[in-house]
Amino acid sequence: MPTGSLPGVGMLVGAVALGLTTLAPHATTVPKFDHIVVVMEENHSFSDVIGSSSAPYINSLAGQGALMTQSFAVGHPSEPNYVALFSGSTQGLTSDACPRTFSGNNVGNQLRVAGLSFTGFSESLPSDGSTACTSGEYARKHAPWVNFSDLPATVNKKFSEFPSSANFASLPTFAMIDPNLIDDMHDGTIQQGDTWLKNNIDPYAQWAKTHNSLLIVTWDEDDGSMSNQIPTIIVGSGVKVGSFSEHITHYNVLRTIESAYGLTALGNAANATPITDVFN
Repeated sequence: MPTGSLPGVGMLVGAVALGLTTLAPHATTVPKFDHIVVVMEENHSFSDVIGSSSAPYINSLAGQGALMTQSFAVGHPSEPNYVALFSGSTQGLTSDACPRTFSGNNVGNQLRVAGLSFTGFSESLPSDGSTACTSGEYARKHAPWVNFSDLPATVNKKFSEFPSSANFASLPTFAMIDPNLIDDMHDGTIQQGDTWLKNNIDPYAQWAKTHNSLLIVTWDEDDGSMSNQIPTIIVGSGVKVGSFSEHITHYNVLRTIESAYGLTALGNAANATPITDVFN
């Protein structure tokens, strides 16, 4: 259950510790959003980030929406988690090896078949449609859409093409954002990732609240210190402000996106419950 409307994440987490709850009504289905954007950061546990003085923006964002306090990745290392969120399965991956090619279905293809749209935006991608495994601070292992043969190269775009504030309405139905290895906290610091999110994602976060849209910020995996417990933050239109303590994984996030658009749950997402209690 949510802990209710709290002005800051410190109070928010404290309320969870005290066991405070509210009987505020919540949705039983996922609303159909005009746009959903997912940003994945890297290799930090819940306690690394939530409450950290190195992440003032992320903690302020958590105080503007739903903080999932029992969110977990599905494995190690990075790539299986990205593929799991995108396709409902790790596709048998146990490493970050590249290149990979999968013929299975995925949420990007589901949306396209349904007449909706998907785009993956990668920071430092050398060119639109590139299949390079690495290029500077870009790593294909963090861009799962590149690996699926049923998606055209046109869904794979540089982050520099992510719309400006004046053009957020032109976003696809669903977008995934892959910051580069510095800005996703893999090689950079928590503070660097926090600043990048503030500078590049906050305009969309604020717009989403009043434009029937949603932002999900999550992590691929933890640092090995918390049984793969990671931060997941949901902000946007109709999202309650509070802490939510149900156990979720990347499969629940995928199921939530699929449910918003009436799509069939893929793979392990079929056994995961969509997240509904965060919505009014």
